[in-house]
Amino acid sequence: MILVTNDDGIESPGLTALARALESIDKVYVVAPDRERSAIGMAITLDKPLRAAQVDGRAWAIDGTPVDCVDLAVSALLPKSPRLLVSGVNHGQNLGQDIHFSGTVAAAKKGTFLGIPSMAVSLISGPPYHYETATSVACRLARLILAKGLTTGILLNVNVPNCPASMIEGYEAARQDLGTYSATAIKREDRLGKPYYWIGGDRAQVDERDDSDLNIVKRRCVSVTPVQLDFTAHHEIEPLKQWLED
Repeated sequence: MILVTNDDGIESPGLTALARALESIDKVYVVAPDRERSAIGMAITLDKPLRAAQVDGRAWAIDGTPVDCVDLAVSALLPKSPRLLVSGVNHGQNLGQDIHFSGTVAAAKKGTFLGIPSMAVSLISGPPYHYETATSVACRLARLILAKGLTTGILLNVNVPNCPASMIEGYEAARQDLGTYSATAIKREDRLGKPYYWIGGDRAQVDERDDSDLNIVKRRCVSVTPVQLDFTAHHEIEPLKQWLED
């Protein structure tokens, strides 16, 4: 059994294409937000009950976040825990610092927290979107994960160039790009003269190393980044002990 989810919503064409493609591997269950919940990270809903609307025999739309969807799928909706979780196909990249904000990646993180081998699959921005390329990549990696397994506490963040499959130059193991985003706020006023803001940001610094996920997809290769749940900077433990003793 494979669980498919996303942050673009139950009606996303990337989700539909992914679920259909993975049916060639195993029975697929879909539990996804009832609307787009992009850039929401690991948010969970604790201030209201969740509603699950069954939209198909094995598909539910949840009025919550991607992480809510994984929690609800595993604890209440699925007949048993899935042997694989695939989040996507996201219509847009999740490269570098994006993984800290992405609902797509967050769903895969939650699956990993629950002991389910998980990956997030994103397609570099279009349109048009070559979802068939991304789903082909997802199926290949799904078979590898099911055959070889993933290390405990590790998920895969996969980014696919937006081009026909015949133009993909290969697969590369990647590390997270270390380029940073700027902090940007656009100030406007409403009709009463009160200010409001649109926030965002552009890539302010560029990581020039060839093995970063961002630079790999620029070469029309699929970037596959192993992401760990343990945020501890283990190499800083001893220096911190000494700092605290001073």
